[in-house]
Formats: sequence, structure tokens, C-alpha cells
Amino acid sequence: MTAVPRIRIAHLPTPVEPMSRLSAVLGGPKLWIKRDDQTGLAFGGNKTRKLEFVLAEALAVGAKTLITVGGIQSNHCRQTAAVAARYGLDCILVLNGTQPEVPHGNLILNELFGAKIVWTTRPERDARLKQVFDEAWAEGKRPFLIPLGASTPTGALGYESAMAEFIEQGVEIDWIVVASSSAGTQAGLTLGAVRHNFKGTVLGISIDSPKLDLQQAVANLACEAADRMGETVAVSPEDIQVNADYLGAGYAIMGEPEMEAIRLAARYEGIILDPVYTGRAAAGMIGLIRQGFFKTSDRVLFWHTGGGPTLFAEPYVKQLFG
Repeated sequence: MTAVPRIRIAHLPTPVEPMSRLSAVLGGPKLWIKRDDQTGLAFGGNKTRKLEFVLAEALAVGAKTLITVGGIQSNHCRQTAAVAARYGLDCILVLNGTQPEVPHGNLILNELFGAKIVWTTRPERDARLKQVFDEAWAEGKRPFLIPLGASTPTGALGYESAMAEFIEQGVEIDWIVVASSSAGTQAGLTLGAVRHNFKGTVLGISIDSPKLDLQQAVANLACEAADRMGETVAVSPEDIQVNADYLGAGYAIMGEPEMEAIRLAARYEGIILDPVYTGRAAAGMIGLIRQGFFKTSDRVLFWHTGGGPTLFAEPYVKQLFG
């Protein structure tokens, strides 16, 4: 196995806790939660694990500026900005959306961390990202480009190691339910499950992609991450468990299922979910419980990937309390 450089940033291991009250209310399987909302950096979240490997990669090539991309309330961009501030790097965030008069949610934190924000539209985002990178390179800023969600083979290793961490915690689980979007988190968990002989099943609740597309993306990235470690694994799209029945009205559009999941987690477990990722993934898990997808004897772990600051973005506050 090839040793891949890593810079320790996150507060690990994150806790694994039972959700007894929510289990009782739903009348389904025994529920647990893995608290990656407590990874420690900038209100936590799953991207911190990925950035431990990606930052090491960036510093190894002499990077002075981190450039990444996302939506207006991107949790990945927030954590990247925090990492840059902590390690004395410049940071440029290319965000699709409209700049508000007053920052809210993750935008407040991006500004506090000193990130430069470049605004664009979703159709023009990739072209604008390339332009920003080329300009930074021409200006001698030594930029390092981190793709959407840090979902690269290197970034996915954050969740290969996370699976090893979870197995060492000794909680026997039949199912892991996790939000799956840019594929890196589920790919890392999938690779970790293969390498560390996890006996359960990793189920990704798709946030924004059709089932077959996400299965292909996760399988490809899991194999590429293994290659980054100098290993070969046989993972095919058919091996990847994905449910894409909870896409709602589209990415970042919170509906009744997400609002119910957010309220249930808060009122019965004191846990904060976000409107985009964990709210949708938890809504999917709740829906599957109600459909009888899981056996009542199953032990189901919800892997919390963070995103709390998004809950305080103005549109979602209005929906929840308007």
C-alpha cells in the first residue's frame, strides 16, 4: 500500500450515539448516528476529513492559494476557507448564486475566514472557475484547484479512513445511511467497507443525481481512490446501494419531508440537520422506515455529514418559521 500524506485537522474519532427517542417515535429499527457534524473545523462536517488529505496534496506542490467551487451555501467551501485561514493560504471561492445584501449562513463564515468570493451562474460556473484559476496562476498566486466537494480520489480517502475509525468503535450496524451527492463520501465509505471487511451495507440517499449516474460515479471514485493507495479493488456500479426517490423539487430546495426530518431530529434528539444534505438524507431514511424497508431488528446508523450553518440561511429560516 502506498502511504498517502495527511495533515491531521479534524477532531477524531467523532462519536457514535444511539437515537433511542427517534427510534421509538418512528417505531422502526434501532437508530444510531455518527457525528461528523462534530469534526471540529468551522462548525464541522464531512469535508474536513477529505481536506486532511487534499491539503497535504496541495502543500506538497507548494500551493499558496486554494480555489474551489460550490453553491451559494456550500459547506465544502466554508470548510476550505477555514483550512486556508488556519494554514496561512489565500482562498478563492467560485459560488453560483446571487450575492445577498447581507451575508447569511455559510456566507458569514466565508467572509470571516477572509475568502475572496467570485459570483457566477450555475451554467457558467465551470468556465468561470477555469478563468479564476488561470488568472491566479498568471498572477503568481500558486493556486491549487479543489473540485466540487473535494470529491477526488485523494479526498475520498478521508472516508476510507473514516470507515476504519467507525469499525474500531465497535458498534455493530446492519446499515449505514448517508447523504450522497458529489460521490466522495460514499465512495470512501465503500472502499473502506471492502478494505476493512464491514459486514453491513452502505446506502446513499441521493441528494441531486439519478440512481444509475450516482452508482457509476461512486464506483469509479472508489476504484480511483484505491489506486491512489496503490491497491486494486473490484467495485462495480451494481455493488453501490443508492436510493434516489427523495430528490424532491431539486437540489437545495427544501420541501415538507426535509422540514419534518429537521424538526424530528431536533425535538427528539437535540440534533441539527441541514436543509440540503442531511435533512434530505434523514427524510429518505425516515421514508424507508415507514415503508418497512428495514427490518425492526435492524441496526441503522445515520452518518451525519454536517451542514448546520446552512440552516441559518435566510430562505430556509423563512420556510421553517415564516
